[in-house]
Formats: sequence, C-alpha cells, structure tokens
Amino acid sequence: MSSPALQPRTRVTRIAQEAVDRARLTVVPRVRTRAPRVPFVTLVSLVLVGGIVGLLLFNTSMQQASFTASSLETQADTLAAREQTLRMELDELRDPQRVATQAQQMGMVIPSAPVFLDLESGTTSGVPTPATRENAIQLQPPAPIKPANLAPAPIVVEVPAVPTVEEQAAATAAEQATGAQDGRTKQRKNRNR
Repeated sequence: MSSPALQPRTRVTRIAQEAVDRARLTVVPRVRTRAPRVPFVTLVSLVLVGGIVGLLLFNTSMQQASFTASSLETQADTLAAREQTLRMELDELRDPQRVATQAQQMGMVIPSAPVFLDLESGTTSGVPTPATRENAIQLQPPAPIKPANLAPAPIVVEVPAVPTVEEQAAATAAEQATGAQDGRTKQRKNRNR
C-alpha cells in the first residue's frame, strides 16, 4: 500500500530516471567529410590574380600620370621662360630713349622751346616756334673723336691659301717634269765636256 505522499515522489523519480537515461552522452562515430578543394583554390587564385592585375593597372596609371605631370611641368617652364623673354622685349620696346631715337630717325624733331596747353582754359603758355632739324634738341651727342694713337690704322696681313689636293698633285707633277728636264740638261752638258 502506498501512501498518497509517496506516489508523487516515485513519479518524480521515474521522470527523473527517464530524463537521465535520455541525457546520457554517447560517443557518436566521427564522420569525416572533406570540403571540395577546387572552389576554394579557384577563389584564392582569382583573388590573387585580381590583386596583381589591379596593382599593375594602378602602377601603370600612376606612371602615366607622372609622365603627364612632368611633361606639363616642362611645358610650364618653357612658357614661363617665353613669357619672361616677351616681357623683356616689351620693356625694351617701351623704353622712352629708344622711342625718341626712332622718332628722330623717322624725321621727327624735339622743339627747342616747348609750348604747353592748359585744357581747362584752352590757352597756351610759351612761344610756339616751328621745330627744325637745325635747332632741335639732340638726344645723343656726337661720338667723341679718338686720338690717332687710340685709333691706329689697321695692319693687313695676307696669308697664302692652303693648296688643295689637286693643286698639290699638279705642283708635284710639274716639279717632276722640271726635274727630269734639268737632269737631261745636265747629262748633255757632261757629254759636251
């Protein structure tokens, strides 16, 4: 006979025993499965090839950019030098002394007495006189005359020209012909003695 209090306990014990039986660990045989190597090797190879190709393309583009930059720098230096040359030429052309000298060469003269015009009143100050070459102001004085000892007469030295190969050959042939005639003349004189 069992008491009512004992029944739940045996029931719990039985449930626990079943849970323990289910929970017991058993060694499961190890199943070895190998992952296929071909897709992995293909993926790694593609990543490596893609990296190398990308690196080569990047290097090539950097070299092209470097060549372009150096050619543009060279062109900029050339243009800067050209600009400086043109500025110097422009400054030389704007030189007032050069402009005045060219004006005189073209027949323009500087008046000896200038006349000024007042723009507000419209009056002139000074005596207007026509400018001629005789009474014009000279921009550059005449060059001083050098003494004779500073400007000696030139000494002319004539240097004979170097004969060409043909001229030397002709001269040698003429000397040989003259030498042969001299030899014949000497032989005749010796015979006559």
